[in-house]
Amino acid sequence: MTSRLQEEIKQSKPFENAREELWLNLARTAAMASHVIEQGLRGFGLSPTQYNVLRILRGAGANGLCQYEIGDRLVAQVPDVPRIVDRMVKAGWVQRVRGESDRRIVMASLTPAGMELVGSLDGEMNAMVGGIFAALDDGDVETLNELLVAARSGGTTG
Repeated sequence: MTSRLQEEIKQSKPFENAREELWLNLARTAAMASHVIEQGLRGFGLSPTQYNVLRILRGAGANGLCQYEIGDRLVAQVPDVPRIVDRMVKAGWVQRVRGESDRRIVMASLTPAGMELVGSLDGEMNAMVGGIFAALDDGDVETLNELLVAARSGGTTG
């Protein structure tokens, strides 16, 4: 019997096992969801990673975070957080302040423009995410969240 995923990706050969199909289903779903979010954020001049940085810095409050802490909190790890923050500083969304006691530490925080931008995106993001998962009821969402956490806790991290 051909699975829905096999039909979508036009694969005639059966999957090796259910876990292989699960991995490919996750990858396809993540790619689809990422595309929706990328397209939605493009109109605001943001990448998903930049949006993630805005949310992280909003949550950090007025003191902000140093760049390595931002990198540790990103949903998807990226290699060059300083370059991303540089672009956001140039756009006027983020500011940097050197530490008073240790000048080697540079803290990044949101500017008023950055705070306004991330706040204005809350409704847009909720609508996009709601659309992506519209076929799932609240119970399904809760169950899927629990299963994904369980899957991550059993695997290796990079």
